[in-house]
Amino acid sequence: MLLELLLVAALLVAVYFLLHATVLKEPRCQSAAKLHGKTAIVTGANTGIGKATAMDLARRGARVILACRDRRRAEAAMKEIIQETGNSQVIFMQLDLASLKSVRSFADDFLRSESRLDLLINNAGLLNSGKTEDGFGMIFGVNHLGHFLLTVLLLDRLKASGPSRVVTVASIMYKMGKVDFSCLTTHRDVALGSRTYHLGQKYNDSKLCNILFTYELAKRLQGTDVTCYSVHPGAIQTEITRNYGFWWGLLIHPIMYLFFVDAVSGAQTTLHCALEQGIEHLSGHYFSKCAPKMNIEAKARDDAAAKKLWELSESFCGLS
Repeated sequence: MLLELLLVAALLVAVYFLLHATVLKEPRCQSAAKLHGKTAIVTGANTGIGKATAMDLARRGARVILACRDRRRAEAAMKEIIQETGNSQVIFMQLDLASLKSVRSFADDFLRSESRLDLLINNAGLLNSGKTEDGFGMIFGVNHLGHFLLTVLLLDRLKASGPSRVVTVASIMYKMGKVDFSCLTTHRDVALGSRTYHLGQKYNDSKLCNILFTYELAKRLQGTDVTCYSVHPGAIQTEITRNYGFWWGLLIHPIMYLFFVDAVSGAQTTLHCALEQGIEHLSGHYFSKCAPKMNIEAKARDDAAAKKLWELSESFCGLS
């Protein structure tokens, strides 16, 4: 009996390590690009995938703007990145994506102080309940709308600095998402409800918005020297679930610990889309594991939905 249990345990351990070596393993960005003289913005760069992305860009010599809400955590990350990379051109600038006023203030400050923008990494994301300062659902407001406004306000500088790129961190969870335009119009949110299940659904919906936004953005950038990409970072251990309730956390955290990979691995597809040469013709595409996904679901390539989401977002942001 003991021998049988040991054999089963050994088999489970072997399967676990096999999964990590194959299905769960994230490939590495192969670009050797140097970024001296280039400027990048990374939102949510004080932790997780954003911090790992900023660290890599700083190692390559870029001037990196850490666009974050929490000053204390962002300044700690800034000091760590400077110490690790030896690059003193790492700057914190205040950005609260839950406030359209803050987004506009950040854009104004950046355009006044920085002469170029080569990379805009729309990385920040959350799973919080509640409303933004402007009355939008928090998840929709931060994950999509704040990044939408930020990108639009910085487009002219991106164009003037070309070739430049916009990379938006989405998720494979878009497959479980939908865009309910009726709910958006009447309630300024992608869905109703505040239970943990509802938050998960809103997150999925916001990730579909990210992909549709990138798809439409690519159309509007045709003829310019700016390209854009959305990415699935993989199953990554980050702090995005830190506001989940106790019981959900008790269920999710062991799974994340066992089966999710680290933030450096999660940054690789973002870095691939930011740095790899020869992918310009794939502008607007969705990437996973450092490669474009050609079998993306039809709802993420819905021309009418992408255009409607853009126009509604413009209206929400007071741009139309």
